[in-house]
Amino acid sequence: MKTYTTSDIRNIVLLGNAGSGKTTLAESMLLEGGVIKRRGDTGSKNTVSDHREIEHSQEGSVFSTLLYAEWKGKKVNILDAPGADDFVGGAISSLHIADTAILLLNTQNGIEVGAEIHWRHAQRMKKPVVLLANHLDHDKTNFEKTVDEAKQFFGNKIALVQYPINGGPEFDTIIDLRLMKMLKWGKDGGKAEVMDIPANELDKAEELQAELIETAAENDEELMEIFFENETLTPEEMQRGILAGIRTRNMFPVLCSVAKKNFGVQTLLDFICNALPAPDEMETPQTTEGVDVVCSVDGPASAFVFKNSIEQHIGEVLHFKVMSGKLTESIDLINTNRQSKERVSQLFAVAGKNREKVSELCAGDLGATVKLKETRTNHTLSDKAADYQFAPIPFPEPKHRTAIKAANEADEEKLGEALNKIREEDPTVVMQYLKELKQLILSGQGEFHLNTVKWHLDNVYGIETEFIKPKIQYRETITKAAQSSYRHKKQSGGAGQFGEVHMIIEPFSEDKPEPSSFRFGAKEQTVSVRGKDEHQLDWGGKLVFYNCIVGGVIDARFLPAIMKGIMEKMETGPLTGSYARDIRVMVYDGKMHPVDSNEISFKLAGMNAFKTAFKEAGPKIMEPIYDVEVLVPTDRMGDVMSDLQGRRAMIQGMNNEGRYERISVRAPLAEMDRYSTALSSLTNGRAMYSMKFAEYVQVPSDVQEVLLKAYEAEQEEE
Repeated sequence: MKTYTTSDIRNIVLLGNAGSGKTTLAESMLLEGGVIKRRGDTGSKNTVSDHREIEHSQEGSVFSTLLYAEWKGKKVNILDAPGADDFVGGAISSLHIADTAILLLNTQNGIEVGAEIHWRHAQRMKKPVVLLANHLDHDKTNFEKTVDEAKQFFGNKIALVQYPINGGPEFDTIIDLRLMKMLKWGKDGGKAEVMDIPANELDKAEELQAELIETAAENDEELMEIFFENETLTPEEMQRGILAGIRTRNMFPVLCSVAKKNFGVQTLLDFICNALPAPDEMETPQTTEGVDVVCSVDGPASAFVFKNSIEQHIGEVLHFKVMSGKLTESIDLINTNRQSKERVSQLFAVAGKNREKVSELCAGDLGATVKLKETRTNHTLSDKAADYQFAPIPFPEPKHRTAIKAANEADEEKLGEALNKIREEDPTVVMQYLKELKQLILSGQGEFHLNTVKWHLDNVYGIETEFIKPKIQYRETITKAAQSSYRHKKQSGGAGQFGEVHMIIEPFSEDKPEPSSFRFGAKEQTVSVRGKDEHQLDWGGKLVFYNCIVGGVIDARFLPAIMKGIMEKMETGPLTGSYARDIRVMVYDGKMHPVDSNEISFKLAGMNAFKTAFKEAGPKIMEPIYDVEVLVPTDRMGDVMSDLQGRRAMIQGMNNEGRYERISVRAPLAEMDRYSTALSSLTNGRAMYSMKFAEYVQVPSDVQEVLLKAYEAEQEEE
């Protein structure tokens, strides 16, 4: 393969609902681009893109796949992204790297869920979009309805560049408004016969071309002046306006295809090469330090790793985008995330499961390498002198969680290693062992997503696993002040043990003044603060420890032991065994023995005094609350709202976004179990949601009662 310069590179991502034809289109593009000699099909499970066993099993894309085609002196890098929202990580990473999205629309179904979801991701990431009307040969195809729906969903910037003459089983002809020609394909597809537009279609074509020209002119002030003067544009001027409109997202062109018959694929490749922006025509990326990095071979070498795959007999294959300069074989670069040296010994142009070795890749190009020591997804490789580091891909927060364990305890270590490898390939998989719950929690984008992880564990890694209901990370705290004392005394021959501790505990809050006096019944207890230690707890919240000892009744050397005893008891709260938090402790009195007092004595005295006080201080269970945003079709809002209220969610606000409502709520994590499945059922998969931890709040009394009984039953069973 020759080396392609930046201006001759196009980076696109294929988006769309599952079944819209992305993988089939990619296969046809590779055939036309000379990368493969025979076109595979998804039914026969022999495509270059969906080549993994899990994708054959599920009959759909699970991972994004990097491909390329060479067309008329240009290289088109193609990212085939999964259509299902559970595998949105592949779409997000591909959009992050690509310069333009090709959004496939299945014209037999109109605007489908996946198309809506991918459109919103492209909109959020400010990526140019081209709409491709596919499946025009289906007997239920309806091009006009699909375009009308696209305008309703995506806005009035939709612009026809092509339209079909005879949509349906006999489809083989389109009108191209740029060329003002009719294109007709034979049964084998490929190159179309270019013909004059028939008289009975000319008026419609001229009217639509006039609309296209006006839309193109609106994207450039100079073109607008030419348009006002001449009332038209030349083909070259129209092309210039279309490119400007696409790049600035002021225009979303519509093209036509039947990917499985190879109709419209060559014209799509022509459009990609002539009307879509090259990497150096896009907005200049910045490093995390705010440095502009111009996409040019003249700059220092740098590359951003956007995908990591693990392949049998090879190991890790790292996919990257050359951000600046030029990468050559055996180049030495710095991993600026790890500050480690990496030698890129081999470079590959990637076409799915096939790789072609190349000697160099220029700025803007996509490629792969193998056998790097410490480099992973979201890492930057940079020339030492430049020291660039690019921001990571903003993968979505997990939405579905479960606990997982190996069926055979002997496989627990292997399970952790396998999950780490799976996460390397799919960063939207999150795992965390929670000591307090004694559970390994696996989180992802949905139930389907985590079932796919389980398939890999069972079938690829040979580890039989089972999902179990995840516990909730409750916290315990207190609601009022309490006083207690405890004397630890032990004598069994020889040196004994003695320690006595008197303490007061109360709830902690940031705005609370320093302690001075407390009233317990008719008795008032004053304290005099001699020292203060604040401890930010690993599990959230604070413990503030005050030394209020007067007259040396407890030697200062025993205070750390008292503190240690308190901290140990905070790790197992008395209500549910959960971590305790947000408490102030005042140790104000006690006794010691000149011979028998030691650290263990005061540790046990402090622990038991704290335990006694905690039970008298109005203990309360706290639960994790999440900020949840749900984007729901307006016609399904009532059902979704009712369901959320049944989950103890508190509505924070609602905003209209066209045909959707964005609902903001705060909901307890305990009530969000399997919400992704429930929401999909309520909205036919059309809604999206995200959730992020907000804070801990006290549970209602009735909920606390249920939790206490459940914990008691659990303790009895053990």
